[in-house]
Amino acid sequence: ANVNRTIGSPWGFWPDQTDSLAQRDTGWIHYYTESAQESLDTVLQAYRTAEQVSLPAMVIHEAFYVSHSLEVVEVPSRSVVDSYLPPFAPEIYLDPSINRSWGNVVNQEMFWRHRKYLGEAMEQTLQVAEKADMEWNELTGRGYELVEAYCCEEAEVLIVTMGSMAGTTREAVDMMREQGIAAGLVKVRLFRPFPVQKMQNLLRGVPRVMVMDRNFSPGLGGVLHQEVKAALYGMENAPAIYGYLVGVGGLNVSPSLIQGLVQRTRQEEVVSNSIWVGE
Repeated sequence: ANVNRTIGSPWGFWPDQTDSLAQRDTGWIHYYTESAQESLDTVLQAYRTAEQVSLPAMVIHEAFYVSHSLEVVEVPSRSVVDSYLPPFAPEIYLDPSINRSWGNVVNQEMFWRHRKYLGEAMEQTLQVAEKADMEWNELTGRGYELVEAYCCEEAEVLIVTMGSMAGTTREAVDMMREQGIAAGLVKVRLFRPFPVQKMQNLLRGVPRVMVMDRNFSPGLGGVLHQEVKAALYGMENAPAIYGYLVGVGGLNVSPSLIQGLVQRTRQEEVVSNSIWVGE
């Protein structure tokens, strides 16, 4: 598991997703979780998924807002875990009785083939991860989906985010629905591989989408914002996509702030870059 913290310089210990997102193109499976319970359950799902596709996986939650808060969690029994996770039997493993060499220099063709196989394994991950979540839900009653859709019916604005901000957004959506504002939440739980088809199905035909990023890629903007735009590129009935850099460096994101951003999204023209929200 990885606890998101700010990367230097300057030094800090605050929640910021840039550290893990810097590894998004290295071949790791990325899960972003909202709570301690979800993190616990997702670690088990990640083991099951990673072992089947032979890729490393990281389960990621934010410093302080999740890592330093107290939360009652339901710890599954050993029998439940054993029934869910079969004994690990890797195809390739270290054995001191067998002479092998690891980490050798390879030629161009071998490197190309390795990256191609890595990509094929990543493509399989979506189906494997979805099945792992469904079967965990059958065992425990706790399922999270790869992408959660909350109050998305007939939404005028959908808010896309991941991590602990999803909980705050859910509260803001409830408040706005009571006020007659048709807002909804799309929580991205599996970030890599990015669930392109699921995002297209959820966002097609929605007038406006606002993406909230607790990260910043210099020269690019919000990473999730760019991923969403890439996923919807060329799609018919694509929404206008607004990107906001909120909570970068651990700044608090309140329900009222989110409501204000929804109003801003409803009124302003869309721009291509991510917009800073803070001071």
